[in-house]
Amino acid sequence: MNIWVDADACPKAIRDIIVRAATRTGRSTTFVANHVIPLPKLPHLAFIQVSTGFDVADNEIVRRAQPGDLVITQDIPLAAEVIEKGCLAMNPRGEQLTRQNIGARLNIRDFMDTMRASGVQTGGPSALGSREKMAFANTLDRLLAKAGKRR
Repeated sequence: MNIWVDADACPKAIRDIIVRAATRTGRSTTFVANHVIPLPKLPHLAFIQVSTGFDVADNEIVRRAQPGDLVITQDIPLAAEVIEKGCLAMNPRGEQLTRQNIGARLNIRDFMDTMRASGVQTGGPSALGSREKMAFANTLDRLLAKAGKRR
């Protein structure tokens, strides 16, 4: 299992958790973004900088991710695409996205887009707190441990 990170909007605290988990497990981890992401120089970490543009980083992840890989993203359409490809997906709040729940997440996302387009102020997600960071770390550890057993 390789780890792919949609790094354009990945919070630094989550990036740090990912780096520590990748270091501990030796998993190949690639951050993809359209701007430079500072990362430690470690053999299992990689960074791919893509050009700016709509979904350029997402498309690069979809192109490179293989079945069984883990994709970390808060982008629901990207998660849906990689799940369809046979990848695992989770968001920075620690929620694993699956074939069973991704349809509902897409519907909510589309509904919220419609609300915003009609002028309703929906606000953004709440700030990332210690509970969300802990949930992320726990879900990541669980997925990596499960993948380690399948080796």
